[in-house]
Amino acid sequence: MSLMLASYNIHRCYGRDGRYDSSRIRWALRQLNADIIALQEVELLHTNPDVLNYFCEDSSWTAIAGLTLSRETGHYGNALLTSLPVRSKQAIDLSLPRREPRGALHVTLEHPDFLLDVIATHLGLRPHERRCQIQQLLRILQNSTTIQADAHVTLLMGDLNEWFLWGRPLRWLCAYFQDSPAPASYPARYPLFALDRIWVRPGKRLLGVKAVNNKLSRIASDHLPLVASVE
Repeated sequence: MSLMLASYNIHRCYGRDGRYDSSRIRWALRQLNADIIALQEVELLHTNPDVLNYFCEDSSWTAIAGLTLSRETGHYGNALLTSLPVRSKQAIDLSLPRREPRGALHVTLEHPDFLLDVIATHLGLRPHERRCQIQQLLRILQNSTTIQADAHVTLLMGDLNEWFLWGRPLRWLCAYFQDSPAPASYPARYPLFALDRIWVRPGKRLLGVKAVNNKLSRIASDHLPLVASVE
């Protein structure tokens, strides 16, 4: 059996047509058929504060919010949707001075065959930010309490904003996770850059990664969703 993963920058539910439409994102999420979904650019508007619950309606998902920024119109940040039992959860502050606040969710999930140590994140726009943020996340993963290696799986999912193929952040991640397929996911209409990533350790459990490119995903957000399967 395989476990289905996904990562999706939903662009605050604003599509490429400039229109806010949470129902469009909800339907796009349903099409992914995933057990665990990392979401970025989630905005909980004061006028629509229950959008995460709306995404989970009539599904097996539970929503975990990891909001990083408060605005006049509402709160903004990351989220994780999961159909697996949650053992623990923690919000991580990845913010640097004078830059937009950034963060990650560190969640441990229970699967019948193993534990999943999941980090869902959205990294900064500047190279220095990403270097600092990846170093911080790798320290957290390396210091995590684990059980036997064969019964423990580590996931890093999200919008890494990293387009330098040979930059230090990707080299560090490859050293920790092994290399991972990186389909282009941005911009949604003509995807050129692999900004969204799914990393799995041990790498042998990763069966494949692809960007979901269809009529709905090309307009629902400025990013395509990424899906992967884990053995």
